[in-house]
Amino acid sequence: MTNIADTNFEKKPIPQEQLQQEYDYFLAQQILESLLKNKLITKDEFNKITILNRSSFSPALAQLMS
Repeated sequence: MTNIADTNFEKKPIPQEQLQQEYDYFLAQQILESLLKNKLITKDEFNKITILNRSSFSPALAQLMS
């Protein structure tokens, strides 16, 4: 097993555009969750729109989000 402390990670700055896409995706998902919670959309619609949001915003962290 590799010890994380022994792993050498390269630090790279995140471009402003990528940060904006991450933030826009986050906001879009918050709105979508609110719509679902208030029963204004179905779970199926939520899932379909989430897929569209991921392709529109291309968030790098989407894989980590539920």
